[in-house]
Amino acid sequence: MDQRAPSLPMPPGWPARIRAVAAGELTPPEPKPSATVVLLRDGADGPQAYLLRRRTSMAFAGGMYAYPGGGVDSRDAEAAPGWAGPTPAEWGERLGTDARTAQAVVCAAVRETFEEAGVLLAGPDERTVAEARDWTAERAALEAREFSFAEFLAKHGLVLRSDLLGAWARWITPAFEERRFDTWFFVAAMPSGQSAALEVGEADRVAWLSPAEAVAGHAEGRYGMMPPTVTVLRELLPARSAAEALAAAAERTVRPVLGKAEVAGDRMTVRWSGYDELTIDGEFPV
Repeated sequence: MDQRAPSLPMPPGWPARIRAVAAGELTPPEPKPSATVVLLRDGADGPQAYLLRRRTSMAFAGGMYAYPGGGVDSRDAEAAPGWAGPTPAEWGERLGTDARTAQAVVCAAVRETFEEAGVLLAGPDERTVAEARDWTAERAALEAREFSFAEFLAKHGLVLRSDLLGAWARWITPAFEERRFDTWFFVAAMPSGQSAALEVGEADRVAWLSPAEAVAGHAEGRYGMMPPTVTVLRELLPARSAAEALAAAAERTVRPVLGKAEVAGDRMTVRWSGYDELTIDGEFPV
């Protein structure tokens, strides 16, 4: 089956901002370092991904399905948590950045997965994961930034399990977007004995969907998704299990993917580097 994306409709706010950036009338904001995690569990017909439908009131990607994730907290870089698995320096080489930034990005990935999905990619040591329990109060306190993730781990005698993550991709929000993110995408298998939250504060729905179901639903208009979200799902289509997806992650090269706009008279086209089949375009008279 051909899973290539058709040309997508242009979001309402883009044309004016694209013209303003092209004319030098708008200075693009710096993208905020961020991380997101595709949580995978094995279903009857292969892996399923945990997706959150962001509330329509959200300033960014409202109404869209997304993975747990968010921006780096400055303390993710400053406070070194207990750590098991590849070191920040090794992650820096993998992610194409320095060790300090890599530590912050990996911490953000694990912290945001815990805050939003209630899934804790950490354990008492390098061989085990934390037992299931009610972490509601701790998750809320972390989200309120009452303490750092490193402090949380230390208090509960846990170490971050960086080996449970597989780096998948890196997408940078186009320059003409009002809010910009430099986001590293990871995949991770659901830890044995844990379960993901059924209710999430920033989401009005959660769903476990196979990549094929999610991609088909997006094409049919049932699941709204930003280009990076649906593209990662298309790339996961060959995986027959969560373990196979993690193995595939180890073979991937993580390069920045940046959407760029072209303006030719009234026609605007947005393309993403390395994804020629993924375009958004249309006619927009001045």
